Amino acid sequence: MSGHSKWATIKRAKGAADAKRGQVFTKMGREIVSAVREGGPNPESNFRLRLIIDKAKQVNMPKDNIERAIERASGGDKGASLEEMLYEGYGPSGTALLVSVLTDNRNRTIAEVRRIFTRSGANLGESGCVAWMFDHKGYLTIVPKNGDAEDLALSAIDAGAEDVKISDEYVEVYTAMPDFQTVKEALEANGIEPESAELSWIPKTTMDLSEEETIKNLRLIDALEELDDVLNVYSNLNVSDEIIEKYSQEG
Repeated sequence: MSGHSKWATIKRAKGAADAKRGQVFTKMGREIVSAVREGGPNPESNFRLRLIIDKAKQVNMPKDNIERAIERASGGDKGASLEEMLYEGYGPSGTALLVSVLTDNRNRTIAEVRRIFTRSGANLGESGCVAWMFDHKGYLTIVPKNGDAEDLALSAIDAGAEDVKISDEYVEVYTAMPDFQTVKEALEANGIEPESAELSWIPKTTMDLSEEETIKNLRLIDALEELDDVLNVYSNLNVSDEIIEKYSQEG
């Protein structure tokens, strides 16, 4: 959504606070277990694991916690039963929502997600109902230094990025899924360290709503992301900087 990077920054700040209660660390640990099960315990050869470790470090997850999660997964932890799923639905005023989950109990998770949708005046839909409105892409944010945003954008394009957007605070880089690792590593080889790097669902078009309806949607997204099994929520909601700032001051 528009303002994606700024909203993501606010959510990371909130995540750091949540981490004090252990929720974010628990989610990260489960993601690490799943990644190790899929591609092995070596982050050098397991790109997905390397991404998750980077995310864990951003929320100050202790190195010991990261290493224990890798050891658990390598030693037969029940993480082998974890399932990754994508739920789809419509938020207040018809926004499109994708809810990415990692669960060891599908029935529990769908019940929790459905409860929050219903309570928020939203509707959980069938598989495929809104996914067509999004593209699965690599997404990186870079903080320009010394006014070099244009140079960063050109470097990203040279590395194989599909699209680059420059805002006041960030350079946002979008890549095709197969090119994500190559682009990220090419930027890092040139001394450009992304602030964030993730596989994301990017809306093809966005929806503008009133401030009141926008905030209703943001509250729904936050409520969903507070569930232990939910990793991320993606929306086609267009959020202005002003509304992001106002909402972030609420809690």
